[in-house]
Amino acid sequence: MNKILISIVILLITSMSSFSQIGIKVAGNWSGKLDLPGTKLEIIFKIAADENGKLNAKMDVPAQGAKDLPVSETIVNGDSLKLSVVMIMGKFAGKITSDSIIEGTWKQSGATFPLILRKTGVVTEMKRPQTPQAPFPYLSEEVEYINPKSGLKLAGTLTLPENARNCSAVILISGSGAQDRDETIFGHKPFFVIADFLTRNGIAVLRVDDRGVGGSEGNAQNATSEDFAGDILAGLEFLKTKKEIDHRKIGLIGHSEGGIIAPMVANRSGDIAFIVLLAGPGIKGEQIVYKQVELLNRAAGLTEEQVTQKLHLQKKIFDILLNEKDTVNQMERLQQAFSNGTYATMSDDGKKIVDTNLNVLKTRWFQFFLTYDPYPALVKLECPVLALNGGKDLQVPPKENLNAIEKALKEGGNKNFKTVEIENLNHLFQTCGTGAVAEYAQIEETISPAVLEILRDWIKNLVIKN
Repeated sequence: MNKILISIVILLITSMSSFSQIGIKVAGNWSGKLDLPGTKLEIIFKIAADENGKLNAKMDVPAQGAKDLPVSETIVNGDSLKLSVVMIMGKFAGKITSDSIIEGTWKQSGATFPLILRKTGVVTEMKRPQTPQAPFPYLSEEVEYINPKSGLKLAGTLTLPENARNCSAVILISGSGAQDRDETIFGHKPFFVIADFLTRNGIAVLRVDDRGVGGSEGNAQNATSEDFAGDILAGLEFLKTKKEIDHRKIGLIGHSEGGIIAPMVANRSGDIAFIVLLAGPGIKGEQIVYKQVELLNRAAGLTEEQVTQKLHLQKKIFDILLNEKDTVNQMERLQQAFSNGTYATMSDDGKKIVDTNLNVLKTRWFQFFLTYDPYPALVKLECPVLALNGGKDLQVPPKENLNAIEKALKEGGNKNFKTVEIENLNHLFQTCGTGAVAEYAQIEETISPAVLEILRDWIKNLVIKN
């Protein structure tokens, strides 16, 4: 679930600065590394002076795929520099010791780390060699349509093979969190890569911005997977208006939460020819989160005792969330649990961090995900199903989820399905070492070419037979 993967929303924040002669020297690119458990994390501040001498800055964290995060305050006072990044609640305070070194500290989420910034002429850039580059040997059309139930406008891109006639088509369904049409994460654009590959191989592809992203209206946090299923149904009706597409050969490819949504859509419409579940859940959301707590924290290097403590805390929080009906008591109990009983004595910044996390848990989306069991929808599926999981997926673990999907399809009498666990691939279907989230941005591969070939071959063989 890409929601557990930390989604970054770029805010437009006016930069402020005080200007001095030192301010001129501060202008430039500054790189430093945070010494974190098991790794070093590079942070880059790009500071510039405008024509009036005012300073503004942006921040990159290459290993996390973060680029040009707005720095809300850039303040130089004598030999001191202060940088504030409101959107991630981070602050740097340092002393300018020379034209090329600033010694200071980085504060975020209640923790403080030493950070020495060094001036550099070279800024680390992420390499994403699979991102498609124009010109393209197919047609690409910017499209808009309305979900008649919600009244919301949805915007996306439809790619069509040149001279297409009665071709098959797929709708791509993103994972959790407000995703753009390319499902962009850490500089990777997996849906763009999939759409490009399939369209080059004769399959039309519709990929769409989620609610509240890009050209689409609405708010993803105020919606649930069922609401998103309605958006996909609207996309299906849109595709059925295209003369180049065979309306009997339209399928769905859902990644992560999209693997929950695809079966919902197929159960609501008899016009879905097939579905593909990429790391699709087969068990309840609550159980998935517990497995994530275990696997992700082990991968981060925590001891078994620490993992057990975190799992105990997660279960305590979910128990309060699901069973405490008084909203005031619920919030107070969650605050105490989340802060290990220290909420009352925390700083305002610390309380804000706790409350921000808890507000995510209290959204309609998360409440639905936590309690939703995909099993009944899977049992009802009559169309062909392909379910793929990476063998090192730590977010939607392959064995538990593929086994549950297979069991449901067999129980429902589905005669045309295939489940595949692919070795050495993570939740994003990248070839990986451990499957840890920290690897996602560091890996140059966006999606394994083997997965792309499996998708192409399965879909083409299926539509040829039918």
